[in-house]
Amino acid sequence: MGRIYDDLNLKDIKIEPGVRFPPEPDTESRRASTLKLETPMDRTHETLRAVPLKPLHNAPSLDGALEIPDEAEEVLKVSAHSRPSAVAGAIAGVVRHAGRAEVQAIGAGATNQAIKAVAIARDYLTPDGIDIVCVPAFIDVTIANEERTAIRLVIERRG
Repeated sequence: MGRIYDDLNLKDIKIEPGVRFPPEPDTESRRASTLKLETPMDRTHETLRAVPLKPLHNAPSLDGALEIPDEAEEVLKVSAHSRPSAVAGAIAGVVRHAGRAEVQAIGAGATNQAIKAVAIARDYLTPDGIDIVCVPAFIDVTIANEERTAIRLVIERRG
C-alpha cells in the first residue's frame, strides 16, 4: 500500500535476551502530564480507597432508606482514570458481603467510569443469582475547603 512499514522485515530485528523496552506513554497521558489540575479524586492511590462512614442513627439517607447503624458502610471513590473492571470487582465484592455498595464520583469522566462499573458488576453478580439496582443522587462534598457536587450511586440487591 506504499507505507513505510511495507518493506520492514521483522526477521532482521535482533533483540538481546533480558532487554526490556517500556511502552511509550500514549498521546493522552503525555498531554495530561503537561497541563493537569490535580484534585484528591485524581490521585491514583485514592482511586478505590474505601472510606468508612459514620453511622447515622435513624436518619434518612439521600435515597429515603434508613441507615443501618451496626454495619460500617464503605464509599468507593471513582476517578476518571479508574478502571471500570476493577471498580466493578470492588462493587461486586461489597454487594456480596454487605448487600449494598456506595460509589462516589466527581465530574463527567468519573461518573462515566462509575456507570460502566455498575453495568460490569451486574454481569459479575449474575452467575451468583444476585441482581442489583442503582439509585443515583447528588451530594455536596468538601475538597480542599471547596464545596463540590458529586454523584453518589447506591447499588443494592434487587428486592
